[in-house]
Amino acid sequence: MGKGVVLMSGGIDSPVAADMVMGRGHELVAVHMDNRPFTDTSPLEKVHDHLQVLRTLHGQALPLYVLPHGSTQITLMRNTDRHVGCIMCRRFMWRSAERIAEREGASFLVTGEALGQVASQTLPNMRSATTAVRLPIVRPLIGFDKHEIEERAKALGTYGISTRPGLCCQAVPDKPATRSRLVQILGEEQKIDVERILEDVVKRAELQ
Repeated sequence: MGKGVVLMSGGIDSPVAADMVMGRGHELVAVHMDNRPFTDTSPLEKVHDHLQVLRTLHGQALPLYVLPHGSTQITLMRNTDRHVGCIMCRRFMWRSAERIAEREGASFLVTGEALGQVASQTLPNMRSATTAVRLPIVRPLIGFDKHEIEERAKALGTYGISTRPGLCCQAVPDKPATRSRLVQILGEEQKIDVERILEDVVKRAELQ
């Protein structure tokens, strides 16, 4: 079986997606993008607790890389169109996860995305976000609705962790674009030094 890198947010979806992939015999490494100061410590605390559930259930080490993402958000907010901020954010998340995958010898990425759940998960926006990476992306929840994912989370034992109080990301724009065009996203990225930002983020990654 293969080795993948899963993006873990602290929400309901990502531990369910990880469980489904691990249940098929794959090994995973977790990546959490730390959004402070646009959130508090609760997402990272939830991720640690989610991973403990998954480690116990699947008998895997499931290492966690924590990467600083708040500084990237600040750069995006200051220099690019706020309406496409969520897509720009996702592109940096995917790039960061891919760099960790290269470090870990992983061959695919995993996400808890479900079609249409939030603005960044419309088909046009997912396409715009994922063209940033070369590795294949596994989306085991892509056709699930919110209720189905919640029921799986409850059965897994992570739902109570995910729904604990905490500060949601405050970097989300008031009117996020739902039908982005890749040419627009690439134009926005010309306004910033993508490689320098990415190198700085990955260099500061912490293995926890």
